[in-house]
Amino acid sequence: MTATTAQPTWNQQFTTPATEFPPTPLPILSGKIPSGLRGSLYRNGPGRLARGGHRVGHWFDGDGAILGVHFTEKGSTGVYRYVQTAGYQEEEQQNRFIYGGYGMKASGNLWERFRKPLKNAANTSVLALPDKLLALWEGGQPHSLDLETLETHGLDNLQGLAQNTPYSAHPKIDPETGDIFNFGQILGPSPELILYRSDRTGNIKQQNKIPLDGISAIHDFVLAGEYLIFVIPPLRLKLLPVFLQLKSFSEALSWQPQTPTQILIIDRHNLTLVNRIETEPWFQWHFSNGYVATDGTVIVDFVRYQDFQTNQYLKEVATGNTQTLAKSTLWRMILQPQTGKLLQLEELCDRHCEFPSVNPQEVGKKDQFTYLSLHKSGINPAVEMFGTIGRFNHQTQTLTTANLGENRYPMEPLFVQDLDHPQQGWVLTIVYDARQNSSEVWIFDAQSLDTEPVCRLGLPQVVPNGFHGTWKPAT
Repeated sequence: MTATTAQPTWNQQFTTPATEFPPTPLPILSGKIPSGLRGSLYRNGPGRLARGGHRVGHWFDGDGAILGVHFTEKGSTGVYRYVQTAGYQEEEQQNRFIYGGYGMKASGNLWERFRKPLKNAANTSVLALPDKLLALWEGGQPHSLDLETLETHGLDNLQGLAQNTPYSAHPKIDPETGDIFNFGQILGPSPELILYRSDRTGNIKQQNKIPLDGISAIHDFVLAGEYLIFVIPPLRLKLLPVFLQLKSFSEALSWQPQTPTQILIIDRHNLTLVNRIETEPWFQWHFSNGYVATDGTVIVDFVRYQDFQTNQYLKEVATGNTQTLAKSTLWRMILQPQTGKLLQLEELCDRHCEFPSVNPQEVGKKDQFTYLSLHKSGINPAVEMFGTIGRFNHQTQTLTTANLGENRYPMEPLFVQDLDHPQQGWVLTIVYDARQNSSEVWIFDAQSLDTEPVCRLGLPQVVPNGFHGTWKPAT
C-alpha cells in the first residue's frame, strides 16, 4: 500500500505546554467502566517542550508531567501535575531554560555552563510503591510523589542510593516475590553498570557493579527467570565534550557499527556476571519480556532498530516536524547462558512498532501476548507518530490491531487484570484526538482489541503523548 502524504496532525498536542488539572471526575464518553477495573493508572512524559520562546533540544528534555487516573466503585478521577523538580521550579520562576539535558546544553557562557549540573527531567516512567509514586529518569535519582494527589515530595534515595547515583526508568518487578530490579550507568573513564535489587517497598537491599567497555545508551533490560539480561548497543559517548559543555549527550553519542553488540547475562540472585556475548550491531530502546525455557535457554523479545537513526527522529519530535525514518520491529533472541552462545536471532513481526509490554503477572515468565504501539498501514512512519495499538500472539504468530480512527494517537498500551475476574484483562491507553485537540482514556477488552473500546473517558486538558506508565491495583 502506498504511504499517504496527508499533513500530520499529531504535532498539535506539543504546540503549547501541557496544562495541569486538579483531581477531576472524568465523564464517560462511551460505554461503561468495567466493575472489576479498580486501581490507578499512572503515566509519565514531557509536558513542556518550550519555555521563554525557546524549544528543547530533544523530546527527552521536556519537563516531566504525571497523569493519574483513579478507578473506584464510584467512577474515575483524573489528575495531572508537573513533577516539581528543583530545575523545573527555578526555570518556571525565571521563565527561561537554565539547565542542560540529554539533547541541549545549559544556558550561559562556557564557564557558566560548566558549573551547572544536568537537570533531572523526571519525565520517563513511574514506579508505584505501596506508599508513594516514583517519577523516574535514567540520569539521576527518582522523585517521590503522593499516590493520590501527585504532589511532589522530592528526591528519594530508596534507603541506598548514593548522591547523584542514577536509578533508571525501567525497573522490573518479579510478580512472585515482589523484588524490584533496576540499574544505573556510572559515567567516567572507567564506566560501570550498577545493579539494584529492592524489596516490594522500593528500599534497596542489594547492589553490585559490572565494568563496561565504554559508555553507551542503556535504556532498558529484561528479567528472565533466574537472569537479568542487558544488551549494550554499539554506541559510544565521547565524555570530554559533554564534560566541557561543548556538546549535549545526544550530540556526543556516535554509532559504531564496527563495534559488536554486547549481551550481558547476570545472575539475579547475586547480581554477578554469568557471561558476556558479542554479536552483530543493532540498537534497541525497549524489551518486551524474557524467560527461561524448559531446555535451559533464555528467550528474550525486544524491539530492534538497525542503527541509531531513532535518536534523530525523537529529536525532531520536539520540533513538531519529523522526517527521519527509523523503522523498528519485534525480534526474538535465544541465549545459552552457561556457554555464552547466541543460538538464534529472528524477526517475529515486521510491523513498525515500539513500547512493548506484557501482562505484569508474566514478567520474567513465558508470556502469550506482547502489546505494542504501532504505525497504521499506509502511512509514512518518518512523518507520523504511532496511530494504533496491537497485540502479538506468540502462539499463533498473529497480530491483532485496534481501529482508533483518523488522527488519533495512542500512548503505550498497558495490560490490566480484572480484580473480580482474574482471567479477564483490559488494555488501557491514553489517546490524543487531533481533530478535537483533546485527550481520552480508552479501555479495551484485552481479548478483543479489534472491536470498539468498552469505555472512553474524557480528560479535561490535553495530555501530550509521553513515554511510559504503570498500573497499581486497588488493595
